[in-house]
This record gives sequence, C-alpha cells and structure tokens, in this order.
Amino acid sequence: MACPGRARRGPGTGPVMLGAMSGDRAYVERNTRELERMRALVARLGDDDLRRPVNEHWTVAGVLGHIAFWDARVLSLADKLERVPAWSADDEEPEDVDWINDASRPLIHAVEPRALAELALRLAEEADQRVVSLPVNRLWPTDPDSPLNPLRASHRGEHLDEIESALRK
Repeated sequence: MACPGRARRGPGTGPVMLGAMSGDRAYVERNTRELERMRALVARLGDDDLRRPVNEHWTVAGVLGHIAFWDARVLSLADKLERVPAWSADDEEPEDVDWINDASRPLIHAVEPRALAELALRLAEEADQRVVSLPVNRLWPTDPDSPLNPLRASHRGEHLDEIESALRK
C-alpha cells in the first residue's frame, strides 16, 4: 500500500510531506496552528490576491481549493471509517497523485475565488474536528493500512508557505 506519510507532489514545486507525529493526539496542536494560519491568511487576502498566480498552474485561491479537496478526502474517508470494519484496497492512495491534482485543477479554478477560500476554511475546520473524534487505532500510522492520516498540518503548511512566498513577489 502507498504510505500516507510519504512525500507527494502538490500544486507547488516541492514535495508535500504527510508524516504523522508520535503520541495519540499529538497532531491536534499542529493542525490547529496551521488552521489558524490559514484563517489569518484568508482574512487578509483581497479578491485580487486570491487571483494571483502561485506558479504557472495554480492561483492563490486554487491552492486553497487544492487544500480543500484533500481535506474533503479526509472527511470522506472518515465517513467510510464509521461504516466499515476494515479498509480495502480501493481506499489506498495511489503512489502518484499528480494526475488527481491535475484533473481537479480546472474544477477548482472554476469556483469563485472568495467562495473557494471560504470553502477551504470550512473543510479544514470540519476535517480537524472529525479526525480528533476518530479512534486512533484506525488512523495512520497506528494502523499502517489506514489511508486516513490525521495530520493535516503538513499539507496545509507546505501550501500556505507557497502562497505566502508568491504574495511577497
């Protein structure tokens, strides 16, 4: 199975690390910190900022939409975790997710930028609340077969760094 803690590529040029932390709920503080960082960023972004490019393929709003997409995946997996006794091969994240990011990009960019930023915040809040309510023994890395990594902070932080860098240019 593809390990949810490995590096994978997101909208930016670098890998997105999805590693978990030790301790039963050690991820909560990091998730909260990056959620607050995202909330502060979105609050200060104007509509022109949301439309600014981060790179040749993604705008600021698009990167926020990308974060929202992967947080929505966590919510979907959380729903499934509550319905089924075990994960199946169908739940595995592919080794290369670039095609998923590429396929979702036009859909993400079709959403109005401010609505996308607000959706990203809402889904991040929901994902963080949801993963803390789930049994740790069903989450990666405690369950090495689980596709559900409760540490959302690494993914968000990587992309928030990219956004902040693009806005400084």
